[in-house]
Amino acid sequence: MSGLNIFLYQLYFYLFNRFITFIPFHLIRLFFYKTMLGSLGKSTGILMGVEVRKPGNIFIGNNVSINRKVLLDGRGGKLLIGNNVDIAQETNIWTLEHDVHDDYHTSKGADVVIEDYVWIASRCTILPGVRIGRGAVVASNSVVTKDIPPMVIVGGIPARIIGERKSKLKYNLTHRPWFQ
Repeated sequence: MSGLNIFLYQLYFYLFNRFITFIPFHLIRLFFYKTMLGSLGKSTGILMGVEVRKPGNIFIGNNVSINRKVLLDGRGGKLLIGNNVDIAQETNIWTLEHDVHDDYHTSKGADVVIEDYVWIASRCTILPGVRIGRGAVVASNSVVTKDIPPMVIVGGIPARIIGERKSKLKYNLTHRPWFQ
């Protein structure tokens, strides 16, 4: 890729993340997300201020709710988000990180898979290479560093099992406010 192409590519995503994602009309924002993401399911709500990095590697299912100031990173691998997933505000989901043991601070990446009916509470961090099982709940301010089994509640730094979810998971998320 030439220097000009790299510049234009980065400029486009800068403008997208700083202006388009703050348009106060949900349907207009969704139009842009649909053209950029690897896939975007039906009846999904993405609120204002969600930042995406390498959106072609991000795949979002149906009835997903992604709240304000969430960061979705597709630079180090695929980010796969299932159906009826609730991601609360200020959560960061990373597919790329630096190797702390490398003398040259190199990057390493891996896919992140978030299965159906997962609920990620506010201000969580999900690190590369993690799979969060169906129906799991990640408590606020947790850092997920390894796979989470289905139907458990995890919390802490690093996140560990603190409970079990007993829901039959019969809901469809419908949080799609018009002006948020």
